[in-house]
Amino acid sequence: MTSDSRNESIDSDEPAPHGGLVYVVDDDEAVRDSTRWLLEANGFEVVTFAGAEEFLAQLPDPEPIACLLLDVRMPGMSGLELHEELVRRGSTLPLIFVTGHGDVPMAVSRMKKGAYDFLEKPFSDAQLRQLVGECLKRAESLARNRRDDRDAHDRVDRLTARERQVLDLIVSGRLNKQIADDLGISIKTVEAHRANIMDKLGARTMADLMRIALRAAGERPDE
Repeated sequence: MTSDSRNESIDSDEPAPHGGLVYVVDDDEAVRDSTRWLLEANGFEVVTFAGAEEFLAQLPDPEPIACLLLDVRMPGMSGLELHEELVRRGSTLPLIFVTGHGDVPMAVSRMKKGAYDFLEKPFSDAQLRQLVGECLKRAESLARNRRDDRDAHDRVDRLTARERQVLDLIVSGRLNKQIADDLGISIKTVEAHRANIMDKLGARTMADLMRIALRAAGERPDE
C-alpha cells in the first residue's frame, strides 16, 4: 500500500502490531501529521491519506483489522460520500467521523447508517486515544466473527445431504423419534447421524452444535 505515511502489507486476519492500524483521511496535511504523531506515540500503527479517492484506491481487499478516522468536509469526494461508498461495498471497517460543531447532527445521522462514533472539533488527545482504542476493539471483534462464520460454514460443508437434513430438524427442535418419522428412517439411524454430525462439527454438546449451525445459517447466537 502506498500512502504519505508508509508502505504496509496487511494480513486481514492477524492483529495489527503496536495496538492496531488506523487509517486517517483528511485533506489538511497539518492535521494528518499531528494525528499520526499522536497515535503513533500511543502505540498505534497509522496510514494517512490526503483524500477519499486516494483511500479507496489503496484500501486492500480483504480489509485489514483497522479503523478509519475520517474528516467530514473535504474537496472532491467528501467524508460522507466515502462512507456511502463503503456501505455500498459492504465494508465492515469501523469508522469515526471528525466533525465541526455544525456537522454534529450530520454525524449522528451517519451513526445510524453504521458509523462507529464521531469526534467534534476541537477534541482532546485523550478523547482521540480512547475512541480509537474502542474502535479497534470493535474491528477485532468483527474479524473474530468473520473467522468464526467461515469456520462454521466449513464444518457444516463436511456433512452429507442426509446429515444436513437431520441437522436442520435438530435445530428446529425436533426430537429423534420425530426426525425418524419425518425422514422415514429408524431412530437408530437418526442417532447414528447425530453422532456423525457432532463429530464432523467438532461439537461436544448440543449447545456447541446449535451455535455452529446457527452461525453457518447467518445468525450469531453469542451476540
